[in-house]
Formats: sequence, structure tokens, C-alpha cells
Amino acid sequence: MHHLLDQVVSTGTGSQLPWATCNNTWNTGNTLGSVSDIYSDMFEIFNSSDVTGSQTNGTPAAVEFWERRMLGMSGGIEELGNVRWELALGLLVCWVICYFSIWKGVRSSGKVVYFTATFPYVMLLVLLIRGLTLPGASEGIYYYLYPDINRLADLEVWIEAGTQICFSYSLTGGTLVVLSSYNDYNNNCYKDCFWLCLLNSGTSFVAGFVVFSVLGFMAHKQGVPVNTVTNSGPGLAFIAYPQATALMPLPQFWTVCFFLMLILLAVDSHFVTMESFFTTISDLFPKLFRAPVNHEIFVLISCITTFLLQLTLVTEGGIFIFQLIEFYGSTSLCQKIIIMSESLVSGWIFGADRLSNIIEDMTGQRPSLFFKLCWKYLIPLLSLISCIVYLLDYKRLTINAYVYPDWAVYPSFVVLLKIQPGSGQKLEKREQQST
Repeated sequence: MHHLLDQVVSTGTGSQLPWATCNNTWNTGNTLGSVSDIYSDMFEIFNSSDVTGSQTNGTPAAVEFWERRMLGMSGGIEELGNVRWELALGLLVCWVICYFSIWKGVRSSGKVVYFTATFPYVMLLVLLIRGLTLPGASEGIYYYLYPDINRLADLEVWIEAGTQICFSYSLTGGTLVVLSSYNDYNNNCYKDCFWLCLLNSGTSFVAGFVVFSVLGFMAHKQGVPVNTVTNSGPGLAFIAYPQATALMPLPQFWTVCFFLMLILLAVDSHFVTMESFFTTISDLFPKLFRAPVNHEIFVLISCITTFLLQLTLVTEGGIFIFQLIEFYGSTSLCQKIIIMSESLVSGWIFGADRLSNIIEDMTGQRPSLFFKLCWKYLIPLLSLISCIVYLLDYKRLTINAYVYPDWAVYPSFVVLLKIQPGSGQKLEKREQQST
């Protein structure tokens, strides 16, 4: 939202994109230059055997915009600094949208999702067409479709792939379990699962073309391999892609398409996750929170409270807190613990046979033996192996050259103890309906 607002301002004033130039108030004397200047000379910089210190130690304009203009990045988590009012305003707008999307429950969120879930596909298609027509896009596509086969022997690759599946399908967030409880009892969950997997994986596959075509374009401009263009994480969305759009014709248009897509995806995920939380609490205390006025007040108080807590994330040191939460709250270990717990509860405590009976009563078709083996043995075993490998190969979180202090790292492991609410209750609810 911050990038989009700055882009609109630059369009209204007839100036260039703010991260495409190096003559802004937030730039330092160490800036490498404008985006076009950097890429015009990048080939010589990367291939010269006599590189000066100013070239190698310089900071691209897009990086300085991200760190100094947008984040106002401090020296570390010890220096929270002031609240960035632009980011705080954007956060407030997101929470206002979230509240009015879910304050009536699924009756309101179900209508909003028709737009927030479908419009990003339009933007994705537009960016895909543009990306495939860029010079050097074929290099990125080749890198995307023909990976290094030798990496398949690396156990860490498979663990990261499993983590991505958990994240992409929201297997550990509880949203699937909670929101599916609104389906009719005899809804065909087999069919829903098939289409969900097909749509999700298909979207990820197409999105890969969008990302790697642009990375190929950037690699072509720099004269370097695709895998050296950028790292994963926030930098890919807020540094690499804005740099690429600044080099395209009509850069403002492509910037609007990209960040509008990101905003809608984020808002959609935001209010769906919150809806899952509110639904779980309402199911635990139906008489208190299912009353129309009580529910709306509860949602309002929760949104305001969470907004105030998240103000720490939009301070000058907020990026360090954000990365800490992301690393320890959404990491492979955390997700695998939740997956293992859900499988053990479903397969052993609630009972695999009991669960199969409910599914058979709902759909008229009994799950195959393969699913039963997965619930009871395969998923817990693979999750346990992933946890052990992660702990053996654990590396402390760092940002650039900054190393997090012990007092910030050790308490963060408490996040790994978070539980998945509502799953067992939803299973009990289904069984009661079947009887």
C-alpha cells in the first residue's frame, strides 16, 4: 500500500518512480545510482576483476527506498524507534476493510471474497502476459522449469517443499477446518478437496511464470545468472519486482497491477484468518457471541486490540520483530509440530475409523486405506523426521549482517507452542450431526 501510494503521487506530479532514482532525500552518498544506470553498468561490475570498493559496497536505490524511506529501518530490535505514520495508516485501512468484511460473519465475508479472491487472477494474467514478453524472460522460465536435479538428493529441499505445501494450502492455520464447517452436512468433501488442490497448485504454477519471467528479465539486464538476482523473502516483492517495473514501459501501470494484486491477496488472507478465529470463539461460547450485537462488538474490540498490538510492527525497528515472528511462528518446525499434532489427534485420539465413518455418512463413500495409514502413521512420521532435521540444521535468524540477541531469540520458541483451536470441536460437531 505504501509503494502504491508513492507511485500514485509520482504519477500525479509527473515524476519517476521514487525507487528508480537516487536524488531523493532518503538516499545516501553510497547509492549505486538510478535503476537504469545500475543495470546499464551491472555487467561490467559483475565481470570486472578490478572492482572498486564503492561499486561493491554501494546500495541500490530500490534497497534504500525500502530500508530508509518505507521502513525507516533502525539498527536492530533493540531500537524500536518511532511509529512510521504512513505504515500505521496503511495498517489501519487494512483493519477497517477487515472489520467491515467480517462483522456480519460469513454472510458478509462470503460476498467480499467473490472480489478479493477473483480479481487477483485478472492481475496475475496481465502480469503473466507482460512478463513473458520481456527480453530475457526465457532465461527465467528455463531456470524455473529445469531445476538442478542433483538438489533432489538434498533432504532440506524436500523439507522446504513440505513447508511450502503446508503454507500454501493453509493446513496449519485452521481456516480450512473452521470455514468448511459451514458446508452442508452431505457436502461432497472429496470433490471440494480435488478442486482446491487443483486450483491452488495451478495458481502457484502460473505465478511461478510471472515471477521467474521477471527475474529472467532482471538477470538479462544485469548479465548475471538468474539465481543471483535476488533472495527470497520480502525483498523479492518490495525490492526486486519494483526494480523490474521501473525498467518497463509505463512503469506506473505495472506497479499498480502488481501491488494491487498483493494488497487484495493480503486482505483476503487477513479477513479469512480472522473469520476463522471469530468462528472458533463463537462455537466455544455460542450463547455469548452468536447474538448479532454481541458478535459485532466482539469483532470490533478484537480488531482494535490487534491493530494496537501490531503498531510495534510499523515502528522503525518493526521489521526485526516481523522477521522474528515469521521465522519462529511460520517456520518449518512450527508447521510440522501442528501437522503432527493434528494427525495424531485425528488418527489416534478422535480415531481414524471414527473419522472414516463420519466421512462415509457425509459423502456415501468410505475413505481408502491409504488415508487411514497417512492419518495414523505416515504424516506423523514424516513430520517428526522434518522436525529432527530442522533442529539438527538450525541456524539463528539474521538480517543482512545483524544477528539477533539471545533475549529476543530464546523467548521466540514459545511461539512454537501455539495450538490449533477448533479442529477437535469441529470433528465432534460433525459426529453429533451424523447421529
